[in-house]
Amino acid sequence: MKYGFIKVAAAIPSVKVADTQYNLAEIEKQVIIAEGEGVEIIVFPELSLTGYSCQDLFHQQILLDNIETSVIQLLDFTRQLDITVIVGAPICADSVLLNCALVIQHGKLIGIVPKTYLPNYGEFYEKRWFASSQDLQFQSIYYVGEKITISSDIQLFTTSQGVKFGIEICEDLWAPIPPSNQLTLAGAELIFNLSASDDLIGKHNYLKSLVAQQSARTISGYIYSGCGFGESTQDVVYGGNGFIYENGQLLAEAKRFEIESQLIISEVDIEKLRTERRSNTTFVNAQRPSVMQRLRANNQLPLQNITACIPASIQRDFVLTRLVDKYPFIPKGDKLREHCEEILNIQVCGLAKRLSHINCKTVVIGVSGGLDSTLALLVATQTFDKLGYDRRGIIGITMPGFGTTDRTYNNAITLMQNLGITIREISIAASVKQHFTDIEHNIDVHDITYENSQARERTQILMDISNQVGGIVIGTGDLSELALGWCTYNGDHMSMYAVNVGIPKTLIKHLVSYVAENGVEDSIKLTLEDIVNTPISPELTPADENGEIVQKTEDLVGPYELHDFFLYYVLRFGFRPKKIFWLAQQAFKEEYADGIILHWLRIFYKRFFSQQFKRSCLPDGPKVGSVSLSPRGDWRMPSDAMTTDWIKDLEDIQC
Repeated sequence: MKYGFIKVAAAIPSVKVADTQYNLAEIEKQVIIAEGEGVEIIVFPELSLTGYSCQDLFHQQILLDNIETSVIQLLDFTRQLDITVIVGAPICADSVLLNCALVIQHGKLIGIVPKTYLPNYGEFYEKRWFASSQDLQFQSIYYVGEKITISSDIQLFTTSQGVKFGIEICEDLWAPIPPSNQLTLAGAELIFNLSASDDLIGKHNYLKSLVAQQSARTISGYIYSGCGFGESTQDVVYGGNGFIYENGQLLAEAKRFEIESQLIISEVDIEKLRTERRSNTTFVNAQRPSVMQRLRANNQLPLQNITACIPASIQRDFVLTRLVDKYPFIPKGDKLREHCEEILNIQVCGLAKRLSHINCKTVVIGVSGGLDSTLALLVATQTFDKLGYDRRGIIGITMPGFGTTDRTYNNAITLMQNLGITIREISIAASVKQHFTDIEHNIDVHDITYENSQARERTQILMDISNQVGGIVIGTGDLSELALGWCTYNGDHMSMYAVNVGIPKTLIKHLVSYVAENGVEDSIKLTLEDIVNTPISPELTPADENGEIVQKTEDLVGPYELHDFFLYYVLRFGFRPKKIFWLAQQAFKEEYADGIILHWLRIFYKRFFSQQFKRSCLPDGPKVGSVSLSPRGDWRMPSDAMTTDWIKDLEDIQC
């Protein structure tokens, strides 16, 4: 330390999932840079030696063996360095696997800190692979040839100049009582957090607030390192969050959604923190266990739960005075712009990782002139720009069929021309007619066979051309369509990477409008605006005599604003149908009669349950908000589940 300052760093290295030697090399690069900058302690993200998103590969013995080898190599690498390195790795301890932070100094493994709180909700399934520190039944293990202490007890580390620091791992911070509370009350002045928190709409600001408050509450320096580019984007995207806080004040912050490795460095004023703690009598008193705390610790003072009940005789009618938002997926006011930018970044980073991982510079997209394919195309162009790829590697294919109108066709062609991508036009009329002949289907019968044959023909063209050019097909379907099953199985339902899979229909309009209003040429802007105002349609049945769209999706499956409202409350909170109907009544009382809301809510449940089989085999795609239908992440539902009880809940509603 100099003048009471200690130089610390949060590293966000490039990662290759399950490639321990590559990850080790990237860690060593950043350690050398930090050492050259005079950093005393550097922290890396959660499970940084393997990558956080290995999933069931954590059960593979070869990965666990390679980790121990990598740790031995890292010990040897740091032997002559004067920097303390904190890295994340899975550690076997007898019959359990632990998610751990390893503290390395001068070639010695001086401590192993296991994670306490394992998230097992939403997109997180850590309990599938790891045990908690609370499950430990031992005090030491043999690792890298040495006997190492590992336990659930508070572990404090002290530098040669007397600075005390502690460690918590990702979800530990989100717990009601984080380990850093006990660590700082025990004397820790710095807290290092190894994290792997994926990026969702609004989550970044919440995370910053959480870290800032914890740093302020504990009067500590808080150094946070989160996973970034390179983690698997199968269903989520890791933006690379890195922060250094001092008593609630932000000292340094990483750039989000960066492809290159990052290293943020700053100095924490330890003397300042010590002065603040001495003068803060509340902090001092909190360090002294109270009589009640001691009694509770000895189970001599059980907690009492008292529920205040209102006698039935004086219960009053309930009147809702708060506003029920019609569009729960759409942020309000200034946040809309911020969230649109964040969503696009998540989509772009997800696709960028997939393309760089498979070393692919060619993508194939079916461009219809509709909302979904337009957003997918905009994401693809931004991704190619970010990676420095030639936009001509984006092959946009328009495939006119029996229901294609001049409006959507012209918008598709104009948009592709102005974006500078490769354009191909392949009519599906002749091939579908031949198919109808083959299967003996009357072309004048416009039934589901008539429609789905066109959708599957289009997907076959996209898939075959992707094979031709050595590219991948980018899926265009959105969250709302998946909820309703409004996609052709093995047709538009399928792709190699689905960039819109986490975005509801009501939000897609805003995303396209956001792009139109921010930095595009006037010709592109006008086209995007017309696409936003075009009726939503698969255009699988012929247009009318004026060439206008006849087949409007919302006439068939219901208004998307209602379905997105239903979807939000079904998935986000699991409310029963009767409550969702009541909320929709409050939100849409000016737009829809109660009977209309009830009708479409019943349709929603019937389609949602019956179409799960389509969601069970979805292609990969990024989660962008609090709601997702990925079968590998948030939503694991049996395809054979009965909708009986959900429909029954609505039976006694009178409209």
